[in-house]
Amino acid sequence: GNPATNVIPAEARAGFNIRFNDLHTGEKLIAWLRRSFDSIGGDYDLNARVSGEAFLTPPGALSELVSAAVEDVLGRAPELSTSGGTSDARFIKNACPVCEFGMVGLTMHKADERCSLDDLERLAAIYARMLERYFETAR
Repeated sequence: GNPATNVIPAEARAGFNIRFNDLHTGEKLIAWLRRSFDSIGGDYDLNARVSGEAFLTPPGALSELVSAAVEDVLGRAPELSTSGGTSDARFIKNACPVCEFGMVGLTMHKADERCSLDDLERLAAIYARMLERYFETAR
């Protein structure tokens, strides 16, 4: 509550979020933070929470299925990329292969999220084609 800028506070708090790739693990990052803080000295509390480990699904049958369905419907091959954001796939990646696929837009995850009906219809057609291709190969 003291508005003076030249006073050493009794306590300081910081909150931060570390986004990391598949070259790191939450456990190793927490250990690195502790080593860094220990090297500075002083008392600190570190309350770390890892909401999901980073992952990378290597190209394979699933990405080939999705790519082929996209090309069937849109007439062009998609780019396999890791440029998307964090997703719920991190919670199921250990149980089954995952592939991030869907629409992107300026309103994604906003209070008034929306998309064009044409985009929604194309997305539905791609998902339908994915199922058709999956069951064609499963015979």
